[in-house]
Amino acid sequence: MKIKSVKGTRDYLPREAELRESIQQTIAEVYRGNGFSRVMTPAVEDIENLDKSDGGDNLNLIFMILKRGDKLQKALSEGDEKGLCDMGLRYDLTLPLTRYFAANRQSLPMPFKAIQMDKVYRAENPQKGRLREFMQCDIDVIGDSEPECEIELIAVTAKALEALDIGGFTVRINDRAVLNAMLAALGFPVEELPTVCVSFDKLDKIGAQGVAAELAEKGFDKSAVDKLSDVLAQLPLTLDKITAIVGAEKTERLAKIISDSAAIADGRYGVEFDISLVRGQGYYTGTVFEVRSENFGSSVAGGGRYDKLIGKFLGEDIPACGFSIGFERIFSILSEQGRAASSKEKLAALYEDNFMEVRARAEELREKYDVSIFKKPKKLGAFLNKLQAGGFVGFAYPDGNIKMFDN
Repeated sequence: MKIKSVKGTRDYLPREAELRESIQQTIAEVYRGNGFSRVMTPAVEDIENLDKSDGGDNLNLIFMILKRGDKLQKALSEGDEKGLCDMGLRYDLTLPLTRYFAANRQSLPMPFKAIQMDKVYRAENPQKGRLREFMQCDIDVIGDSEPECEIELIAVTAKALEALDIGGFTVRINDRAVLNAMLAALGFPVEELPTVCVSFDKLDKIGAQGVAAELAEKGFDKSAVDKLSDVLAQLPLTLDKITAIVGAEKTERLAKIISDSAAIADGRYGVEFDISLVRGQGYYTGTVFEVRSENFGSSVAGGGRYDKLIGKFLGEDIPACGFSIGFERIFSILSEQGRAASSKEKLAALYEDNFMEVRARAEELREKYDVSIFKKPKKLGAFLNKLQAGGFVGFAYPDGNIKMFDN
């Protein structure tokens, strides 16, 4: 038997689990305080739903679940590889929410403001801040097409990050419709814009020259590639420069989202336009946004508008937009800062043959401390060392006297 957790997953010690729970509670309190309601969906989804969800590269990372019993044996005997699986683990919380809404539409208010906080699964190469099993904390608004929807989502997500005190951060905002309009104006065929965006999304990794080289390799017209190179030579691009290319009508909505979000931020965090922001999921149809943490050096939250995804279930398009906090990266930041979970310090109460007396004393101490009761061990020194390593600030002897650990 193996004692290590499966690759890409983690066990958490009590102190870590307490911090994770505290982070979730802080986020949930902010979400609920701003009018969002908690919903829950299964970790397992129909494989057809997952395959048709326009999840971008995530579709290659789905944990598939084999059929069971006779159905599996039949698929194996027929050599039907595609028919071996009928379910899979969700790779994010957006697809499950859209299915949930489609199934429960008649029982939900419109617009519907949802909270989802749960685990998702991706079969990718694990690395720092990226696991195969991880937590996401989402808020979504379904049934609202107005720009105020994005403004609220950005403001509430920023409020949650401020409540967590993660340090400085910047909200980066773009709009796929604006990006597509710019690329079309430069001469790229409208029907080829998705593949152009795939290359454009690599701008921060391979640079403007790398993007131009990749587009040329894909066979796009040299004139269009050269025009794009000329535009990218002006990086960082302001929204005014993009407006000069596509017209004010195309950028009016985005300009409002950015200006109003910056007004709400009031200098507490950054808000900026970033034409290079694309985001990988194919279901995004308009505004996209990410939060970049100064402490982590990368994105700790992201989302956008997905007005076409619910239509795959209902046959009619319903506007929707969401923002997801990257819980694991937040947990990593706060862990590295040595953040404690509880506002109360942890104290141990030791008993010998006087459990009832010590328990009564522990109840008194719980007004000030989080108190755990333990039978006094024979090897007290080693036990106390483990308590201190586990975040305890001290202990009470069986006679009730308190001894604090030296820091």
